[in-house]
Amino acid sequence: MSQQTLLAVSGLQAWYGAAKILYDVDLTVGRGEVVALMGRNGAGKSTTMKSIMGLIDKRRGQLHFMERDISQRSTHEIAGMGLGFVPEDRRIFTDLTVLENLEVGRQTTRLWPSGEAAPHWTPEKLFKLFPNLGEMPHRPGGRMSGGEQQMLTVARSLMGNPYLILLDEPSEGIAPVIVEQMVHMILALKQQGVSILLSEQNLHFANLVCDRAYVLEKGQIRFAGTMRELDENEAVRRAYLSL
Repeated sequence: MSQQTLLAVSGLQAWYGAAKILYDVDLTVGRGEVVALMGRNGAGKSTTMKSIMGLIDKRRGQLHFMERDISQRSTHEIAGMGLGFVPEDRRIFTDLTVLENLEVGRQTTRLWPSGEAAPHWTPEKLFKLFPNLGEMPHRPGGRMSGGEQQMLTVARSLMGNPYLILLDEPSEGIAPVIVEQMVHMILALKQQGVSILLSEQNLHFANLVCDRAYVLEKGQIRFAGTMRELDENEAVRRAYLSL
């Protein structure tokens, strides 16, 4: 049985002003997959994600999500179709409590095209996935650690019941104990049918959770393959991942 492709990106180009950042980026994410978008700082990982979400004004290429063209869609339309996004800078509402932040992200339940129920999230389910958040439901976002804020951003995105979630640098700048919880969280999401595209520099982290990887350098895909193939390709790792 062939795997259903949820996200298909072809020939994606993007600019910031006159500066071209992405050059013909191609990638896919299938149902039930966790895929890494890897590369050094400045390689174009975040720009790729923002372009997919319609957050970059000047972009070209073919973008399809759930077999629907999203190339010209606005960000709120794309999110409403079930594509979640967790930005690197978190962007929680610091004056709102954990529960209030979660309510902001709430969207309707979803079905797969076959009629089967897609993953559905409630605060109660999320507190089982993120026990730290369950211990502080009434704490304002501004009184949480960076790692806790990162968890809250992911949880808020899940309240939208996404078919697929874009995670931008989930392990960046957070304590090792929180990184370990992120690993468990991503594996639990995969088990429950959520697909993930994550941008990441940490190869060890990606190896723990990902099925496949794309490696970006200067806005171009330099490698595409399984995590095992990337592990075995020392030339690619040395050239593009600073290893």
